[in-house]
Amino acid sequence: MDETSAAAVPTWATEALSEVYDPCCRDRGISVVDMGLLRSVSVHEGHARVELLLTSGWCPFASRVLTDVQQVVADQPGVASCEVEVVWDEAWTSDRLSESAVRKLRFLPEPAAVADRDAYVASHHTPRGSAHDR
Repeated sequence: MDETSAAAVPTWATEALSEVYDPCCRDRGISVVDMGLLRSVSVHEGHARVELLLTSGWCPFASRVLTDVQQVVADQPGVASCEVEVVWDEAWTSDRLSESAVRKLRFLPEPAAVADRDAYVASHHTPRGSAHDR
């Protein structure tokens, strides 16, 4: 398993990391792979290097995600050690989300599914100060 390309995520890494979740997204079943957090994974002489993007520099769960990614990659056949680095030279954007993640994160229905936008908004709007807000 000697992979030197730093611009790709090998299939084995995508499969292994598809079960690693940012705690904010676990309840929706959105993995770090679906979030588009993986920038690259390479292995050279048994040492893996993983580059991650974060959705925010203020992510309170960053260390947890880094630890989980490191552990999963280090447990793969042919990997003796692993380092995980957050890279800051590229910003994460929602364009990195998988189609599945986009569907799971959609709070509103597809526009074509709403015949009357104003009626839809009115039926889902709770005025401020209502019992719901208290």
